[in-house]
Parts: sequence; structure tokens; C-alpha cells
Amino acid sequence: MTDERDRSKRPEQAMKKGLVIVNTGHGKGKTTAALGVLLRAWGRGMRCCVVQFIKHTRGNWGEVRAAQRLGIEWHKMGDGFTWRSREMDETVAKARHGWALAQEKICSGQYDLVVLDEFTYPLKYGWLDTREVVTWLQAYKPQMLHLVITGRDAPPEMVDFADLVTEMREVKHPYGKGIRAQPGIEF
Repeated sequence: MTDERDRSKRPEQAMKKGLVIVNTGHGKGKTTAALGVLLRAWGRGMRCCVVQFIKHTRGNWGEVRAAQRLGIEWHKMGDGFTWRSREMDETVAKARHGWALAQEKICSGQYDLVVLDEFTYPLKYGWLDTREVVTWLQAYKPQMLHLVITGRDAPPEMVDFADLVTEMREVKHPYGKGIRAQPGIEF
């Protein structure tokens, strides 16, 4: 682990590259952190795109509304929470279609930042092969493209591939007290 003193000793060795960032863990804040990076990048004039893998295509959450107002490209590719899926084949097909769209966006040269929200779930459930995804990213992700991946239980191969990994850990959540999800906070 590098601290500030180590970084300041080697400024001539610092390189610039597009980072692969993974926000994982069972605590709240994975997507929220990704949206913070997205907003920061947008504020710097960077071209941004989001592909969501689980949330329903008809969802109109606060972050989607904000992205529309800001002109940030946003794709909702899921059919809702996977444990409620009545048509698992369709759920898997949507995830695979989302990955195909993500590949297109990543390779297009049109973006500086791509967020793959809830992308760890298709990997965890085996709908996409993690090794194939990582191999593809190694081969085709443009060097300067920043890629943010969110979701619980990031596979070890993805963690190893990433430049920055943050694990959100739940300490306390209002849901445990029977408090419902709050507009503007959770959605």
C-alpha cells in the first residue's frame, strides 16, 4: 500500500491511464460512489455513459432523472431484482444483451468514463463468464477509458484486474429497523 510520502517521491514515474474501479461489498453506497465519480467526470467535461444490469428498464429513479437532465447517456437493461424473476431465461438474456451493449460502448471511443452498475451480479450468478469478461477488457478497453463496476461479491478475477477496489461494509442500515427505502437516498 502506497501512502502520500511514497507518491511524492516518484512524480516522474507517475503514469496516466484509464482506471478500472470496482465498488463491491454488502454495505450501501456502491452505486452512490460510482455516481459521485460520474458527476465529477461530467463536471470536468468528460463523456460519460451508464449501463445498469439489474434495475428494471421502466425504472425512473432519482439518478436516472438527474442523468436525463444533465444529458448523460443511461441504459437500464434489467428486469428488476433477480430473486423475484419469473422468467430466469429472459433475465439472463437481458444481462447478456447488457454486456453486448457495454462492450459496444467501451470500444466506441465515444466515452471517457463508462459505469457498469450492478455488473457483478451477472458474473456471480454465472450468466457471464468472469474470465472471458476480464480477458475481453484486457484486450479491448481503451487505455484512457475509466471503467467503474459496481455490485456485491465481485469475483476475485475482477478484483485482481481492477486498479482500485473499495468494499462497502454495512455497519448499520435503517432497513434493519423496518424503515423503508427513502426517495432521494436509496433511489
